[in-house]
Amino acid sequence: MTGVDEREVRYDIETPAAIQVRFGIEFLAASLRDATVVMSMPVSGLRNPFTGAPAVGPLAILVDAAAGMVNHYRRCIDRWTVSSELALEVSSNAADAMHDDAPPVVASAHAVGSAGSTPLSICTLTCGGAVIGTGTVRSAFIPADGVAVKQPSLTLVGETPTLEDLMAVRVQDSEDDSRVLYQRRDPDLNNDIGIVHGGMASAGLELAASAAINGDQSAGLFHTASLRVNFVRPFYAGSTSRYVGTPVRVGRTTGIADAQAIGDDGKVALAARITSYR
Repeated sequence: MTGVDEREVRYDIETPAAIQVRFGIEFLAASLRDATVVMSMPVSGLRNPFTGAPAVGPLAILVDAAAGMVNHYRRCIDRWTVSSELALEVSSNAADAMHDDAPPVVASAHAVGSAGSTPLSICTLTCGGAVIGTGTVRSAFIPADGVAVKQPSLTLVGETPTLEDLMAVRVQDSEDDSRVLYQRRDPDLNNDIGIVHGGMASAGLELAASAAINGDQSAGLFHTASLRVNFVRPFYAGSTSRYVGTPVRVGRTTGIADAQAIGDDGKVALAARITSYR
């Protein structure tokens, strides 16, 4: 990164320093000229608070950070980027990255095609040298005017935080097949335009949708293979903000579920679908 502005390389309003610190995201390499980024993030020991199983969702945080940064590199000087779509595909060996002693997952991201008005980037996810999945992020450009860069005081989460602690979420009992995960307000989890970080919200969607599919675990757990997220509007956290997962179809070997992130304003902010297998 010699000869380039360190802030320009490392800073994106979507994944500010507080998010990077909270989830242990580290820059390994970056090139403004080539629009490439390599980042790492530990996911070992992170478990779905509904099922207790290793959680795939947090990989979306790394995907949004790395691939979103690549799109950020392609903006004009008077523009910032916000995510509009995110997709995550993981292989059957992805669970290896979630064992308690697994090394961090590394995301190697690069641009796809020309930037246009909705730049697309893709990243390869590896753990210990083994490929475990891929992720894509499509972004939209927004005017830089009015974006106030904020640096909130870091919220303490303890020495050995659970995934619930890191994401500031709380499981809510439900009386039907849906699963509800409340998103508490935490300034560390917001981007610099004051809304919940897109990758973090995508992780919440995966947790709720996966739990909805795994309502009956008598025949074994379904494991998430794909996650597709659309960002509909800004997601504001508050006393009623939540993720709601609903099963679409649960068969013997395949499960499909939808999830929505509903903001404190009562509006659907993100929508997702996951596919799982066992």
